[in-house]
Amino acid sequence: MLEKSQTVIQEERMSQKSPLTEAEVQSLLREVDQVLIAKGKAVRSLKSSEATPDDLRGPTGNFRAPMLRKGKTLLVGFHEEALKQFL
Repeated sequence: MLEKSQTVIQEERMSQKSPLTEAEVQSLLREVDQVLIAKGKAVRSLKSSEATPDDLRGPTGNFRAPMLRKGKTLLVGFHEEALKQFL
């Protein structure tokens, strides 16, 4: 999907091998204005000032993947339709 949209990836990180730390997620939340959180079939939109690192965690306690940042928006978790619109 990323190739079809000709998206340029600036940084790629494998969440299993090198998971984000709490401090990195807090820093990321300070750098964006909007956070889109995909959980199953639902996508929730939050202002970054309202989002907490716990909002970005999955049921295992790890941060959801993928996390994609475009400008001042962060998309967390996989939701095909939201990803298409995001790109």
